[in-house]
This record gives sequence, C-alpha cells and structure tokens, in this order.
Amino acid sequence: MIEVEVIGLDDGVVDELTALDVEELCMLAFSSAGIEDGHVAVAFVDEQTIQTLNRDHRGKDAPTDVLSFPIDGVDGDAPAQRANGAPRELGDVVICPPCTEDLSEAVVHGALHLTGMDHEVDDGEMLALQAELLRWVQE
Repeated sequence: MIEVEVIGLDDGVVDELTALDVEELCMLAFSSAGIEDGHVAVAFVDEQTIQTLNRDHRGKDAPTDVLSFPIDGVDGDAPAQRANGAPRELGDVVICPPCTEDLSEAVVHGALHLTGMDHEVDDGEMLALQAELLRWVQE
C-alpha cells in the first residue's frame, strides 16, 4: 500500500487540490511504475523554502516549481518494508504553488521522479507518461 503524507496543504496555500487528490495522483504515478508499497511525503512550501532547497541540493539559487528527493530507491530488489516493519521511504516531493502553473502536474511530475524517471536524460518518456496520466485524471 502507498502511504501519502500531505504537508502544508491546509495552510490556505492551495485551493484547487485536496489531500485526497494528492494521494490519488501519487498512487497513479507509482502504480504506473509497478510500485505498490511505500511512504511518500508531499510538502507544499513557499518560494523562500523551495529556493533554499534548490540552492542547497541542486546549486541553483532560484525558486522552482517542484523538487523530488528519493530515499530508499525503487528498483526491483528494494524491499517493500524496512527491517523494522515500516514501509520503505520512497522519498519526498516539495512543491511551491506560487511557482507552479498546474499543481496536479507538479504532483505527478515529482512522484515520477521518485520512481527513477528523469526527463533530463530520457528520450521524452517521463513527460509523455506524465501527460498520459494527467489525461486519465482529467477525463
């Protein structure tokens, strides 16, 4: 089972998404990669917070729309649970609503990065899958 922890959504920053929407978008992205178990945190933050994260982790001193931080990995050999019985940590997705045109797209984009996809090195596969998943949601 995918456990989705949503942080900062109830701070009045996001009007168009509910925690249930975020959970469903994450589950859709993970299931597209065959990932059925794990924990992910999705945090909604302000521009200053995401700029700091972007600077500290990517060397880019500017705000951005979404950042993903994988933790336990998602390869076929990764156990669905940790030794203590807790679900594996898929990672964290951090989204800055003021820098994001489409929050649903940002959630799916961040979750797909946690599956190991990377649009900066693939041949358009990640962005094509992202578009397909979002079409399913919008129908």
